[in-house]
Amino acid sequence: MTTRTFLTVHSTIYAVFAFALFFLPGLLWPNYGVELNDRYAWFLSQHNSIFLGGIAILGFLLRDVTDVATAKKLLTGLAATNALGFGVTLFAALTGVFTGFGWSDPAFFALLAVMSVLQLKNLDHAG
Repeated sequence: MTTRTFLTVHSTIYAVFAFALFFLPGLLWPNYGVELNDRYAWFLSQHNSIFLGGIAILGFLLRDVTDVATAKKLLTGLAATNALGFGVTLFAALTGVFTGFGWSDPAFFALLAVMSVLQLKNLDHAG
């Protein structure tokens, strides 16, 4: 897969979740066993959409990057971000914060982390 395609797909996935966390938290979070029982919890979900949306925007804007060093830094950053997401969501799943569909979050972040690393290796072999 080209870096452009990878960054477009990655950005689209993050944008969908940013949208859902901002506009549909009442529908999204109960699937993970998380209750939004006050306006502060609702706001925290919307606040998280800033970061997911920001990652989506940065990846989308840089999808045509031609400088290999810059592309490597971007892919390394995405791999680290997804690995961090894996750790945090795995902790939530193991401690019972996430229930129901909550197991999917660590799997999602692990998949994106592995895909980021593979894309980085693909870039190494192409350059």
